[in-house]
Amino acid sequence: MNGPLIAVTGASGAVGGRVARRLARTGVPVRLLGRDPAKLPDLPGATASPPAAYGDGEAMRRALDGAHTLFLVSAHESPDRVREHTTAVDAAVAVGVERIVYVSFLGAAPDATFTFARDHWHTEAHLRVADVRHTFLRDSWYLAALPAMTGTDGTLRGPGGDGRVAAVAHEDIADAAATVLLDEGTAHDDATYDLTGPEAFTLAEAAEELTRRTGRPVRYVPETRDEAYASRASHGAEDWEVAGWVTSYEAIAAGEMDTVSDAVPTLTGHPAMSFATYLDENPESYRHLLPGG
Repeated sequence: MNGPLIAVTGASGAVGGRVARRLARTGVPVRLLGRDPAKLPDLPGATASPPAAYGDGEAMRRALDGAHTLFLVSAHESPDRVREHTTAVDAAVAVGVERIVYVSFLGAAPDATFTFARDHWHTEAHLRVADVRHTFLRDSWYLAALPAMTGTDGTLRGPGGDGRVAAVAHEDIADAAATVLLDEGTAHDDATYDLTGPEAFTLAEAAEELTRRTGRPVRYVPETRDEAYASRASHGAEDWEVAGWVTSYEAIAAGEMDTVSDAVPTLTGHPAMSFATYLDENPESYRHLLPGG
């Protein structure tokens, strides 16, 4: 294999795994990182690092030693996520990684409505002052989340109001990321790409699309903030996690998720996937909504 070594974090997950498979198919050297190496995919020409958690600087330095580029998928949500991210970044810089491509979130800002988007902004801020080339891929909501968040009763509920979201497919994110990672030049340095679908739609329109696919009524029920917290209280999640769930919808209501970008087609050379196309290609995503599902 030829070319500089690319380290891929989250390689057992939905984004990192797709990116790793795309890179492996090209024959470039790939190192897969994960907290549990047993869960990493077996890909031709790819090697697996020892266990490496973002917050463990020493383990990350060992895992990243010799890598040229790091594809940094954001860590699982937690109160300590920014520290985990910055520890991983610092470890990469310490062992000479030259470039980091970071999976961020659309509308990342210190005062973003979506609380987890604030984590992404702080991580971006750390990368901007680190001694490393960097690119930010700011993903919108995932298309896959829309049927997943719809209950078996056919109800999608949340405080999203009449706001719109240009949700994006995992496949499009992976295609865009692979394009950036495989370009060894400086064209993507300091760049921020908003990765979105081709159109922004309301949650009510998403429910209508699911109704057409399932043949049963699927409806969007807008909630107030108090109703949203109450309806999620039974999950037993911690306060910070519930706040993330609720504010993800409130970001839609606030108009912070309606951005439609041409980054996916520009980077990949193909159109971004629509919600209708996603459902056509992934019928298993709404199987739980079908009669007897």
